[in-house]
Amino acid sequence: MVSWRLVPFLAAALVLAPVGVIVSSFFAPASDIWQHLVETTLPLLLTNTLWLALGVIVGTAFLGISLAWFTAVYEFPGRSFFSWALLLPLAMPAYVTAFVALGLFDFTGPIQTTLRSWSNADLSWFPDIRSRLGVIIVMTLAFYPYVYLLARNAFLSQGKRSLEVAQSLGLTRQQGFFRVVLPMARPWIAGGVMLVLMETLADFGTVAVFNYNTFTTAIYKAWFSMFSLHAASQLASLLIIIVFVVVVLEQQFRLRMRYAENKRSQRAQRIRLIGWHNWLVVGFIMSVLFFAFLLPVTQLCIWAIQSFTQDFDVARYLEFLWHSLSLSGLAAFFTCLVVIAMVYAVRRYPSPTTRYAVRAATIGYALPGTVLAIGVYVPIAWLDGQLSEFFLQWLQIETGQLIQGTLITMLIAYLIRFMAVSFYPIDGTMQRITHSIDEAAMSLGLHGWAMIRKVHVPILKSGIFTATTLVFVDVMKEMPITLMTRPFGWDTLAVRIFEMTSEGQWEQAALPAVTLVLAGLVPIVLFMRQTEK
Repeated sequence: MVSWRLVPFLAAALVLAPVGVIVSSFFAPASDIWQHLVETTLPLLLTNTLWLALGVIVGTAFLGISLAWFTAVYEFPGRSFFSWALLLPLAMPAYVTAFVALGLFDFTGPIQTTLRSWSNADLSWFPDIRSRLGVIIVMTLAFYPYVYLLARNAFLSQGKRSLEVAQSLGLTRQQGFFRVVLPMARPWIAGGVMLVLMETLADFGTVAVFNYNTFTTAIYKAWFSMFSLHAASQLASLLIIIVFVVVVLEQQFRLRMRYAENKRSQRAQRIRLIGWHNWLVVGFIMSVLFFAFLLPVTQLCIWAIQSFTQDFDVARYLEFLWHSLSLSGLAAFFTCLVVIAMVYAVRRYPSPTTRYAVRAATIGYALPGTVLAIGVYVPIAWLDGQLSEFFLQWLQIETGQLIQGTLITMLIAYLIRFMAVSFYPIDGTMQRITHSIDEAAMSLGLHGWAMIRKVHVPILKSGIFTATTLVFVDVMKEMPITLMTRPFGWDTLAVRIFEMTSEGQWEQAALPAVTLVLAGLVPIVLFMRQTEK
């Protein structure tokens, strides 16, 4: 019984240990490192990160809210198809969308090349894709589904009825939307925007492809280019403080909000669009879906076909695929195993301290991958040094590196980052197992592991499958943790994409990118099936 109670606290300690290591470096700074950072890179990093976050927030809020409002409240041709198709960009890693955009719209890309041949002009008016605006647009197209999904749920439950009430009070449809509907949907929209902000602060691949310097790229360069773990730790400590401030502000913002939900709004009759409004909405939605998903996927397939015969090496790509699949499978298995133990601990010991421990254990998803890589590497390197010294002093054995540079380091980092992803599906399913079900099972002679095997597991099966799938796909797409903590020669599909895109070889990056997109479609399909049920 004691072991169940300890699981959440051990998981929380595992998450808080790297966080504490990074934050401690902020309070014990190396003056020469900070002076160098302040004089050279820190102002640029703060400015770039701030403008990027603001731009992506504004862009995703505009696209997510408008698309959610159209598909939830109005009726137009193709509405039922667009309502789920607009989620497909979730299957595209942002860094994949980034290198496709550069390959298509750069100066030497097919778009500008074709326009120059048609117009015989230098196209000085064509916007530069390698700019801050280009990064913002790409990340907006990649992240808007977070806002769209939550805002649509809000509009389905409240939007139409709230609009009717506003119109009955003399407001126009537009006034009712901005003065009544939109304020009532703020909790959902704020949740989606916060997810977008976390993803933007944590992103490494997209800004690396665009060579746009932010905290995540600076941490990577400090570690692998300057070979300064201290400088990387200092930057990571500042970034993690920024992230935690954002998390605390978001939680306080949500605590002040209380809104009623009207389930009958889902059955309200939609407003039918007619005339040019009809086709204007369809054109807007099609444009977003085209640039966010259809165009990148089409270009990836074209590049993959072109480079298949030249670049495809069966043995090498099977190795990339095996590394990605085995790593994702191990991470999903161990993460869900720990989370199941945590959920059972909360079920058996629902004390406030246990719940606080669970909350601490699930904050890892808010931490950027580069920050986690630093936070996990530092204590493991120290532990490795202590173990090597022990074996050398007491057993006269030179062990070298025992833990760092192994799969153990990667799996620990993945466990910390993705516990939240698997916790919520499993915990939500666990709520269906009431105490009356346990009492009925015990009355039939089932106790302990027999009850878990015959009663609990069949009920938890759907939640466990969903959690395993989500963690599996997230690990497949995760780039900075894999890139910074992998053993030597342990290249995955994500690492292959980074290596090819860093050299501007878009065609060679297309084949592993297509594989990642196909893997990312799995949770989208599962979500759509669950929604239909």
